[in-house]
Amino acid sequence: MTGLDTENTTTPQLHLQNMTASDLQLNSDSQRSMPPARCRGPFNSIKLFVLCHGMLQLTQLLVSGYLKSSISTIERRYGFSSQKSGILASFNEVGNIVLIVFVSFFGSRVHRPRFIGGGALVVSLAALIMAMPHFISGPYQYTDHISESKEDDSGLCQLESSFQSPLSNHSCTQQESQSQQGVFPLLLLGQLLLGIGSVPIQPFGISYIDDHASKRNSPLYLGILLAVTSIGPAFGFMMGSFMLSFYVDIDKMSKDQIGLERRDPRWVGAWWLGFLVAASFLFLTSLPYLFFPRQMPKEETGGDATEPRAEEEKKPLPDPVQELTLTQFLKSFPRIALRTMRNPIYLLVVLAQVHLAAMVAGLATFMAKFIERQFTQTASFSNMMIGGVSIPLAVLGIVLGGALMRRLSMSTRGSALMCTAAILMCILTALPLLLLGCSTQSVTGVYPTTQNVSLGCSAGCSCPTETFNPVCGSDGVEFISPCHAGCMTKVQDNNTIKVLNYTNCACINGSHALPGTCGSNCEHLLLPFMVLSALTCFIASFSQTPSYMMILRTVRAEDKSFAVGVQYMLFRMLAFLPAPVLYGIAIDTTCILWGKKCGRNTSCHYYNMDLFRQRFLGLQVLFVCGAFICFLLSLLILRHRAGQQGQQAGQRYTVVNGVKSPDNNTASKELQRMAA
Repeated sequence: MTGLDTENTTTPQLHLQNMTASDLQLNSDSQRSMPPARCRGPFNSIKLFVLCHGMLQLTQLLVSGYLKSSISTIERRYGFSSQKSGILASFNEVGNIVLIVFVSFFGSRVHRPRFIGGGALVVSLAALIMAMPHFISGPYQYTDHISESKEDDSGLCQLESSFQSPLSNHSCTQQESQSQQGVFPLLLLGQLLLGIGSVPIQPFGISYIDDHASKRNSPLYLGILLAVTSIGPAFGFMMGSFMLSFYVDIDKMSKDQIGLERRDPRWVGAWWLGFLVAASFLFLTSLPYLFFPRQMPKEETGGDATEPRAEEEKKPLPDPVQELTLTQFLKSFPRIALRTMRNPIYLLVVLAQVHLAAMVAGLATFMAKFIERQFTQTASFSNMMIGGVSIPLAVLGIVLGGALMRRLSMSTRGSALMCTAAILMCILTALPLLLLGCSTQSVTGVYPTTQNVSLGCSAGCSCPTETFNPVCGSDGVEFISPCHAGCMTKVQDNNTIKVLNYTNCACINGSHALPGTCGSNCEHLLLPFMVLSALTCFIASFSQTPSYMMILRTVRAEDKSFAVGVQYMLFRMLAFLPAPVLYGIAIDTTCILWGKKCGRNTSCHYYNMDLFRQRFLGLQVLFVCGAFICFLLSLLILRHRAGQQGQQAGQRYTVVNGVKSPDNNTASKELQRMAA
C-alpha cells in the first residue's frame, strides 16, 4: 500500500522534469483554452440562449397580437367606445416610454438574463390581470337574453303585457355597476405592466447574444430573433381566431344554454382564454433565464481556427455609455439626441417610419373590426385573415427587401430611391380600397335617418329603449329587435334555446323574420379587398430594411446606439401611443346608434359604413402619403449632396506657373504646353 502511494507521488514529478519548455507551454495553452468545469453546463451555451429567447419573444409578442385581435370583442363585452379601446390598446407604451431610455445606460452593468426573466414574469402577471375581468364579472347578459324556459316571451311585442321596464331584462344592481367600473382600470393596469415587463426583453437579449456569439454566427442568431419578432403577432391573431370561436361564458354554462350564433352581432367570444394560455407559456419560458450566467464563454466555431490568435483574443472596445454615471448619462442623452436629430436624413427617415408605424398600429388594432362590420364577417374569421394573410406577406416583404438590397449592393441614395418607389406603389394600391365597400344596410328607424323612429305598427308593443336584438325581415329590411318589428311569436330549437324564426310580425311584408342582421351585402367584395390590402402591406414592408440602413449609415459611428434608441422612443411617442386613439376617435364619429345600458352609452350598434370606410382607410392613405413625402425629401437631399460632391471633385485646382485652373487632363496639358 505504501509502495503504491510512493509510485503515484513520484512518477508525475519525474515526468515533469523530463518535459521540455515547449511541452510545458503547449500544455499551458491547452489548459487555458479549456473552459472550467462550471462553464461546460447546458446554460453556458449561447445556442440554448437563442432558443429560449426566441420562444420568449414569440410568446411576449403573441400577447400583444392577441390583445389587438380581441379588442373589438372586449369592446362589445364591456360596452367600450372605440376611443376607449384605442386607449387600452396603446397604454402598454406608457410603461415602455418611461423606462426604455434607461436600457442603454444599464447595458452590461446588470445580470441581463435575470432581468429578462424578471421582465417575462411581469408580462406573465400582466396577462393574468388582463384575463381577470372575466372572473370578477357576472355572466354575459345581452339584451333580450333568452332563458331556458320555452315560455319566455321577452323581446317580443307584448300588447297586453305588464312588462314596462325600460331596461329590458338587464339588472343594474350596484354590485354589477361597481364590477363594470373596475374592468377598464384593471385592463389598463395589465397593459401598463405588459409595457414595463417588455422593456428589458429584446434589447438585453440582443446585446447578450452579440457579446457571446461568434462573429460568424451572430448575424444568424439575430436574424432568427427578427423573424420570430415578425411572426409573433401573427400567432397572436391566429390564436385569437381560434379562441373567439368559443362563447365567452364557456366555463359557466353548457353548450345547450348558449342562445347566440357566431354571426350574431351580440356574440362575444372567449377573449380571456388566450391570456391564460399566454401567461402559462410566459411563466415557463421565463424560468431558464434564472440559470443563465451573467457572462458566458465566447462561442467558438470551426472556421475561426485559421484566424490568428491575436485576432481571437482581441478584446472589444469599451462602450463609452458604460463609463458614464447615471447623472452623466441623463445629462448627455438630450444633447446627443438633439445632435442626432439635426441630421436631416436621419430626421426625415425616422418621420417616414413614424408615419408607417402609426398606420400599422391603427390598422392592427381596428382592421378586424372593420372587416367584421364592412363585410359582415365573424371576429374569428377577420382575425384569421389578418394573422394568416396580411402579416405573413408583410414579413415576406421585409425579407425580400433586405435580400434585394444585398443583391444590388445599394448605397444610401439607392436605399432612399427604393423606399420612395415602394411607398409610391403603396399609395397606388391603397387608394382603390376606399371604393371597395357598401353603404349601411337599411335599418328601420335608424338608417336612413330620414325615417321616423316611432312606427305605428309597433307603437303599442312597449319596446324597451335599450334593447338590441337585430332581426332581418323576409322583405330584406332590418329591425333593431323583434319587438320593433311587431313580432308576436317565435320558433325555438327543440334541443337548445336558440331562436330559429320570428313570426306574426306586423311591420314586415311576409310577417316573419330571421334572428341576426341582414348584413351589408358586401361579402363578394371581401376577396378583392383582402388582395389589395395584403398587397399594400407587402409593398410597404419593402421599405423597412433600407430605411434602417439609411439611419445607420447617416449618423456618426459613436451615436448609432443613441440614434436607434431615439428612433424607438419616437416610434412609441408619436406612433404606437397616439395612433390607436386617433383611429378610435375617427371610428366613433361614424356611429349612428349607440348602445345603452343602465342609462349610459356603451359600444356602437350601427355605423355609417361609407363614413367608416372613408375615415378609417383615409387615415391609412394619409399616413402613407406622409411617409412618401419624407422619403422623397430625403432622396432629394441625398441627390443634392451627391451633386455638390461631384462639383467639388470636378473643381480641384492645380497651379502651373502661377495660373489657377481646373485639374482635368485637357487643361493640364494646355497649361504645361503654355509653360513650356
